[in-house]
Amino acid sequence: MSTSQKVVVVTGASQGIGAEVVKAFRRLGYRIVATARSIRPSADENILTVAGDIGDPATARRVISEAVTRFGRIDTLVNNAGIYIGKPFTQYTAEDYAAVMNVNMAGFYHITQLAIAEMERRSCGHVVSVTASVVDAAISGVYSVLAALTKGGLNAATKSLAIEYASRGIRVNAVAPGIIKSPMHAPETHEALGAFHPLGRMGEMSDIADAILFLDSAPFITGEILHVDGGQSAGR
Repeated sequence: MSTSQKVVVVTGASQGIGAEVVKAFRRLGYRIVATARSIRPSADENILTVAGDIGDPATARRVISEAVTRFGRIDTLVNNAGIYIGKPFTQYTAEDYAAVMNVNMAGFYHITQLAIAEMERRSCGHVVSVTASVVDAAISGVYSVLAALTKGGLNAATKSLAIEYASRGIRVNAVAPGIIKSPMHAPETHEALGAFHPLGRMGEMSDIADAILFLDSAPFITGEILHVDGGQSAGR
């Protein structure tokens, strides 16, 4: 199989924003390595699916190894996998903390380390992570401490990695969404959730996919946290 086509790895790819990102890159002719706990095989020979817990180092190793074996290269990594548990701070349990840290932090750390090591072989590549606008603009009544702790950490890591790897041709960016119409939000909540944004509505999953594609196509942008949040982070 030819190794000239670009290859993107997408985590949390079975539904929601991740599935939308897979479709967006596929429309551009990318080959895709899609991973999630419950992802199913694809009939498209240009989409390789790898099921597993992204917080497990063994899953990360399998994703990167199978990507290189099947397609011969990795051009872009999209760290989309993430979970949100909203509770008052004192009501979080040890299990809540472990679950969020496993997906949001370990799920970023292991696969990003392996992907960048692979990108270094070709002196080019792009890592883009999906974080959260609420990191920069906490909202009264929205329980976001674990989101801020983990997604805020990814924002900081994005800038650190961007500087560390700039001279090696590897870019690192992030997209920070507001509240997006995805399977995690029931339709009856959309009007109320939309009111949190100055534009007066929720974002679409395609808005996030489009932002990721923009960053992927912008060779002079690195270390950027791109807010796609209807103005939420600018103020209210």
